[in-house]
Amino acid sequence: MKIACRYGFPIANVSSVPANAVTRPRKRNYVSVARTQQAQQTRSRVIDSATRLFVERGYARTTMRAIAAEADVSVPTVELLFGTKAQLLHVVLDVAIAGDDEPVPVLSRAWANDAQSAHDVVEFLSVVAGVLRDAQVRSAGVMLAAYEAATSDPDIHVLIADRESQRQRSAAWIVDGVTARATLRPGLDRAAAIEMVWLLMDPVIFSRLTRNRSWSTDHYASWFAESVTRLLTSEGA
Repeated sequence: MKIACRYGFPIANVSSVPANAVTRPRKRNYVSVARTQQAQQTRSRVIDSATRLFVERGYARTTMRAIAAEADVSVPTVELLFGTKAQLLHVVLDVAIAGDDEPVPVLSRAWANDAQSAHDVVEFLSVVAGVLRDAQVRSAGVMLAAYEAATSDPDIHVLIADRESQRQRSAAWIVDGVTARATLRPGLDRAAAIEMVWLLMDPVIFSRLTRNRSWSTDHYASWFAESVTRLLTSEGA
């Protein structure tokens, strides 16, 4: 058998390979569509179950075992998908606020483009208030459970701080949208305006108004839009 050399290392000559040798095809890496759909359904079921239990029982009283039982899966499955209970709460809040499990930032979604296309403050805030209303309906109860847990759980405390920072960024985006279409009232600067909107967006306020004061969610949306207009702009003075 002839030996050829390449880069100083001997290799077999191609002619040394038997003509009748069978070349096995490489295994193709593929993802089963059915398996992917099943995994997504399981993930959604766990998120839905965790959301219900966090709201009904509170964070501390909701165990991973209870979530697994509610979702009809094993505890290891929940841990494999989400890790710890705190990490699961993180995902639950993301999904509740955004409305789905897609990795798209809230302010990069289609509704934000619709709001930016608005010609005046009324139209802009109408879009914003409607989206905020729906997000509060989905997420306020979970946020209240997280606030309660944050007093004794350092991981949840960090999570809450992150969510409130996100709320501040959303408030800043709203203020900038308002000031692009109207003038801030005299004596009010951008920083103070952001603080006002940040407070109006608080899920605790939403919960107090809709649960304790029996407001409808549409009433809340109208109140939010009108309050922002009155507090921020000369038009609402």
